[in-house]
Amino acid sequence: MSAELEELYREVILDHSRNPQGKGDPATAAHTHHELNPSCGDEITMGVTVGEDGRISRLVWDGQGCSISMASASVMADLLAGAPREDAVARIGEFRTMLRARGAGEPPESLEDAAAFQGVAKYVMRVKCAMLGWVALEACLAQDGA
Repeated sequence: MSAELEELYREVILDHSRNPQGKGDPATAAHTHHELNPSCGDEITMGVTVGEDGRISRLVWDGQGCSISMASASVMADLLAGAPREDAVARIGEFRTMLRARGAGEPPESLEDAAAFQGVAKYVMRVKCAMLGWVALEACLAQDGA
């Protein structure tokens, strides 16, 4: 990972840990899903509503855990709020693929700030932390028929 991407990673983690985006009451959304990382105790409950137009009209989460899991959920909420369902599903897949690639190659531009989490791939135990909110969103979208 380049020094530039490493610096971005630190900035994104700090910024989103201090000012989480999309944090709120998941019960206000049509579909909810709770995820727990048993290896560290991090947990997130995601709430999603998909409008008739197929776009995510409400994306809200609540949780507790390390700065990686909380910042990742925040970045995801910022990136995918208002996105078409199909785009959200594609971004989840790209994020997962990026983390599994363990730093090989450049992350897709479509991930925007989420690309900063590429550095997490070096730490296998932290990949679950970074994926927690994304997996919860994926489950909510599946409830909606995605």
